[in-house]
Amino acid sequence: MFGLNHFELMIVGIVAVLLFGNRLPSVARSMGKSLTEFKKGISGLDTEVRDAFYSEPNERVSYERHTAPSSPAFEPPVAQPATVGSASATAAD
Repeated sequence: MFGLNHFELMIVGIVAVLLFGNRLPSVARSMGKSLTEFKKGISGLDTEVRDAFYSEPNERVSYERHTAPSSPAFEPPVAQPATVGSASATAAD
């Protein structure tokens, strides 16, 4: 079990008894509950990922039902000719 032989498991058990003493049953119970909740969470996550990966899209939109975007179309700004100055423009006349 877990790659440990009987002697190593006995040492781990002795250390657990020394560390937790009378609280060992409650610690083991809470660890078991935590492990169960963790497994349920992983199972739920696995189910969600599989459903999302293997499911088809809910509804395909045909071209006839397609609507135009709600924002106005982009129009680039109109380029204004650069003015050199009013003095040089009147001197050329």
